[in-house]
Amino acid sequence: MKPLAPPGVYAPQEDTDLLIGALRDEPLPHGASVLDVGTGSGALAIEAARRGTHVTAVDLSWRAVCTARVNARLAGLPVRTRRGNLFAPVRGQSFDLIMANPPYVPAPDTGRPPHGAARSWDAGCDGRLILDRICGEAPDLLRPGGVLLVVHSTLSCPDRTLAHLRGAGLKASVTRRRTIPYGPVLRSREHWLRTRGLLPAPEQTEELVVVRAEVTV
Repeated sequence: MKPLAPPGVYAPQEDTDLLIGALRDEPLPHGASVLDVGTGSGALAIEAARRGTHVTAVDLSWRAVCTARVNARLAGLPVRTRRGNLFAPVRGQSFDLIMANPPYVPAPDTGRPPHGAARSWDAGCDGRLILDRICGEAPDLLRPGGVLLVVHSTLSCPDRTLAHLRGAGLKASVTRRRTIPYGPVLRSREHWLRTRGLLPAPEQTEELVVVRAEVTV
């Protein structure tokens, strides 16, 4: 059953599907501890719970937290939901797997933080407002042998993600790619993105990537 996603909650899309594919590649033991940060509808958390793992799902939005909770109950799966800013609700804990589908679309500077539905995709002028925080904070929450899976667009520079994670001592690489047509958000700011040199002029597609980073033991 497709998860519910009321207005204001990020509905599962191509990036969600790409990250679910990466999740399915992970040899998670029964009872592994999993964190889904920025859970949205809870689609990733539910997929992990189907593997017999202990899942915690976090989101800044109360609406998203409630939606993830309802979707987990409808699926008959245990998911622990928490509201908070990224890793704040799980400080002092550690995980075998952390998953993240953060906001990653470059956005013009309005002088105000994103609000409403835009919090699901707007990520500062370079698309890395949340990505850099994940790269900086997630390694400290991973157990030995633990894995971080994060999906984002090539518009927000996967090489910087890899460099940050390798600099933290993790083994990191791009493990999945998918090219998709521009969605409504990119189409709405296409001119701005081209002006900044972030979109090749003739292209009407973007590439999504999954970065996998592992704590080596």
